[in-house]
Amino acid sequence: MQHDILSFEDAYARLEEIVRQLESDDLTIEQSVDLYEQGARLIRHCSARLDGAELRLSQLMPAGGGELTIAPLNPS
Repeated sequence: MQHDILSFEDAYARLEEIVRQLESDDLTIEQSVDLYEQGARLIRHCSARLDGAELRLSQLMPAGGGELTIAPLNPS
């Protein structure tokens, strides 16, 4: 599964599913480790998507007439 093409919502839903599976007693150690690794990748993916959304939101500025425009990114 390629996490980079998943939407935040799809990745989060898969992460919830993984948590439910990990909470069950029906997994082998190998299955648990695999699910844990998948979950860790999904957490990184979700975090990156949120960071990107936060950056885009921080660039929004009020324009005339109550509309929003994207401000140029100021390099630090």
